[in-house]
Amino acid sequence: MHHIERPLRKPAQAAQDINGFLERFLPVTTPLGIVFGLLLPSVFIHLRPFVPWLFGIMTFSGALKLRARELGAAVRSPSPILLFFASAHILMPLAAMLVSSLFFENQDIVAGFVLLFSGPTAVSGFIWASILKGDMALCLTLILLDTLFAPLVVPGTVSVLMGAKTTMDSSGIAISLLFMVVIPTIIGVGINEASKKKIPDVICPYLDPVSKICLILVIAANASPLASWINFGDPFVWRTAALCVALTIAAFLLAKLAALAGKCRAPKDTTMIIAGGLRNNSAVMTIAVSFFPEAAALPVLLSIMFQQTIAAVMGKLLVKKIKESTVR
Repeated sequence: MHHIERPLRKPAQAAQDINGFLERFLPVTTPLGIVFGLLLPSVFIHLRPFVPWLFGIMTFSGALKLRARELGAAVRSPSPILLFFASAHILMPLAAMLVSSLFFENQDIVAGFVLLFSGPTAVSGFIWASILKGDMALCLTLILLDTLFAPLVVPGTVSVLMGAKTTMDSSGIAISLLFMVVIPTIIGVGINEASKKKIPDVICPYLDPVSKICLILVIAANASPLASWINFGDPFVWRTAALCVALTIAAFLLAKLAALAGKCRAPKDTTMIIAGGLRNNSAVMTIAVSFFPEAAALPVLLSIMFQQTIAAVMGKLLVKKIKESTVR
């Protein structure tokens, strides 16, 4: 029996080691997708038709870890959830529109910033919440609810704030988000619930590293159509990048203020900071490239380069004191 067990465990352990490596280097692996896409556009452009499927694998992998019953406790005290939605989906997109309008006359760039900060929270927030000792049940709840509402929230927010200033296909965005995030999430949670975690325990060790590789491929495929017109020697690109960094930092700070306003203590406030600051920018990038003018994709592309690094820095700055006070 012992002989049978060891060879079966080895591939799973090797897959988890690869996954651990990819998670540790998350601030490096996500920009790597952009580098591949911009340097080898003729290679990665061929992956564009498969992006929804690759994205579906990523979403499904994350959803397999979600349990519907874990959401109950979080939903019973809804103030952190309501504060998260207010800061992430009302105040932050509004701030993104107002601030980017001051710096850019190009309405497509402004639409790109609004789109970026209208997007659902990132599934990678689950990794950060785990590292920073956040409230995991609340984190799962925010990811699940934000993902399920994304087909309504994203096109709705951009329509309300931008109106006729930019061209977009609202129903196309909603359908795309439905297939990329909502349906795989429902299937993943359903399998987890029906099997009482047995199926995820078997397949997640292998699916986790596959989903990280899918993320790099999705980013590379989405970056490839932009390679012909992005010039990193252009001051316009660097101005966009600077504002992108500033607004991403602002999103983390706004989430922190929302947690303070609601008197949310650790570990809930840790989760709110992470969920409020991070965006599922690979999903937003897919939407930008598919349904918006090229310029709208620029803020999202640049966000992918910086977001995970900013998350690491903001996590240290905003969460460190909370962890120390809980230890005392």
